[in-house]
Amino acid sequence: MRIIPVIDLKDGLVVHAVRGDRARYQPIHLHSGLSHRSDIDAVLTGFLTLYPFNRFYIADLNAITGSGNHRELIESLLYKYPDIDFWIDNGRQISDITQGPPNQKWVLGTESQTSPARRADQPFILSLDFKNQQAAGHPSWFEQADCWPDDIIVMTLSRVGGNQGPDLEKLAELYRRNPDKHFIAAGGVRHLDDLNHLKKVGIQSALVATALHSGAISADQIRNL
Repeated sequence: MRIIPVIDLKDGLVVHAVRGDRARYQPIHLHSGLSHRSDIDAVLTGFLTLYPFNRFYIADLNAITGSGNHRELIESLLYKYPDIDFWIDNGRQISDITQGPPNQKWVLGTESQTSPARRADQPFILSLDFKNQQAAGHPSWFEQADCWPDDIIVMTLSRVGGNQGPDLEKLAELYRRNPDKHFIAAGGVRHLDDLNHLKKVGIQSALVATALHSGAISADQIRNL
């Protein structure tokens, strides 16, 4: 099981995401035992002090919602940490995928896609987004598995930061239908038991934020996964 820490950026700060209600997200330091500040450098340092993670998921919430972006901030991270892989979700359309630095990979969230599913010339990670148990985005992205890349995030926004546990039923069904794909759970991971349950249904990676900031998942537990 691989844990990929999540960094949600809004208005220049890392924020605490809860149930996809982006208007109510608060600075992460109000909810974190890893960092006393909410700037991205402090939060990243907190994560790396906990464990030497070599992959992070970053959501640029301003870019996703069309209210600015954190492009320069993210580019500075890519330059500063060349040995860390960064998965970047900024609301990009599949037609806008470009080749970037070797330690960057684009995440295409279905909630942002306005055109039907298709293959891309450049590699990307697909995020199948679900809001209130409903598929979010053009329906073809959920139906045409032949257009899916190898790595697929299953993002259940209503469970993010909600202390409900991951959507094991949905994840298990997706894996059963597409055993050749690498699915990444996103939303709801609370503790070690959740990670073990994910492994039992065939999921080997998870995006995690709250459980790391709260200390519910410890460094020793991560090392022993």
